[in-house]
Order: sequence, then C-alpha cells, then structure tokens
Amino acid sequence: MAKSKAKDKDQTVAEKLQAMYTLQEVDSKRDQIQILKGELPMEVKDLEDEIEGLKTRLGKLEKGVKDYEAELARYRNTSKEAEELILRYEKQLEDVKNNREYEALTKEISLQKLEIQLAEKKQLGSVGLLEEKNKLVSNTSEKIEKKEKALVDKKVELEKIIKKTEKDEETLNRKSERAKKHIEERLLRAYTKVRGAYRNGLAVVTVERSACGGCFNKIPPQTQLEIGQRKKIIVCEHCGRILVDDETAGKAPAEAAK
Repeated sequence: MAKSKAKDKDQTVAEKLQAMYTLQEVDSKRDQIQILKGELPMEVKDLEDEIEGLKTRLGKLEKGVKDYEAELARYRNTSKEAEELILRYEKQLEDVKNNREYEALTKEISLQKLEIQLAEKKQLGSVGLLEEKNKLVSNTSEKIEKKEKALVDKKVELEKIIKKTEKDEETLNRKSERAKKHIEERLLRAYTKVRGAYRNGLAVVTVERSACGGCFNKIPPQTQLEIGQRKKIIVCEHCGRILVDDETAGKAPAEAAK
C-alpha cells in the first residue's frame, strides 16, 4: 500500500499548505450546505423533544383526572350509603321502646347527615379540581396537535433540502476525507481546532489587502513576504488561522476537484 503525502518526509511546506487550503475549500462548501439547512435540524430535534415532554405531561394529567374521578365516585358512594343508613335508622325509630334507643338512633342519624355534608363539600372541591385538570388535558392535547403539525412541516422542509443537497454533500464528504489523507496528523489537529473555534469554519485563509482573510487584522509586510515564500507555515498572530498566499489559493480548486 502506497504511503500518503502526509507520511512522506519529502512533502514540502508548499505542498502542506496546498493540501490544507484544498481541505478548507471542500469543508467550506460543506458548510454552505449546512447553512442552507439552517436551523431546521435543531428545530426538528427541539420539536421532537418538546412533543415528548408534552406527552409525558399529558399522561400525568390524564392519570390525575382518573384519580379525581375515582375520588368523586367514593364521595358519592359515601353519601349514598349515609342516606341508606338514615332511612334505616328513621324506620327503626318507629319501633323504639325507650328513650335510650331513641337517643342512640337520632345520634346516628345526625352523624350520617354530617357525613353527607362532609362528602358533598369534598365533592365540590374535587369537581373544581377535576374541571381544572380536564382543561389542562385539553390545552396540552391542543399544544401537542399544533407541535406535531409544525414538526411535520419542518420535516418536509428539511427533507426537501436534504434531497436537493444529498448527492453534493456525499461527494464533498468523500473529497474532505480524501484531502485529510494528504495532511499530517499534527497539522490536521491544528486545522480542526481552529476551524471549530469560529462560526464560519475558516482555519486556512488568504491575505487580502494586506490583512488576514479571517479576522481582517493587518499583516506586517515582512510576514506577507514569508507567506509568499511558502517555506514555513505561518499563522495569524491575532486569530491563529493559517495564512496562505494567492498562488496557493489559486491552485486549490483544481486539487479539490480531483
């Protein structure tokens, strides 16, 4: 298996710079595709997470509704049982034989009436809470429906862009991997680190109007001369980007197309 230029000790600085600028050109085109997609991938993920959270909340609310319905059923059952007891005690009053039995029955009737009043009071509270829970269930269901519709729209939009750019992206990914094989590990790590530090992803730039093409700070004339000689790798003292001359940049597109 033939060794790549990255492993070749005879690879010149000019060739190293050429390889890195070639990689930058390819990666910048990949970045343009990501810009075309914009925030859609993140928006899709955020919507999916939000819908999942809303569904979890809805499940808890629906459980709460069932709990309140069961509670109401218990209170109604308590009232019904108390009413039945009152009827029974009132019937027994007709056959009492002494005051002690009469007082005992009337006391039980009073207790059951208090039980009914307490159950009715609790029912009113539970009814209010149940109505509130049902409203929350309804509102949450509406939110889920709206979010799911928005998610479908976002996915359709993203799918169109992916379909449109998929072939180009696959080609550029291959070119990027191929270009990396011509760069030694030390330089590739530096390139990746600098590229990740800036939103525009520029790690290798040209000198434009005597200034760094990345941060636009002025480059001293002596440094510009050294960049043009391509005898050593020079980075911008302000932003850390690798600097190349116009001649190196002019060769890069042809290299990237191979």
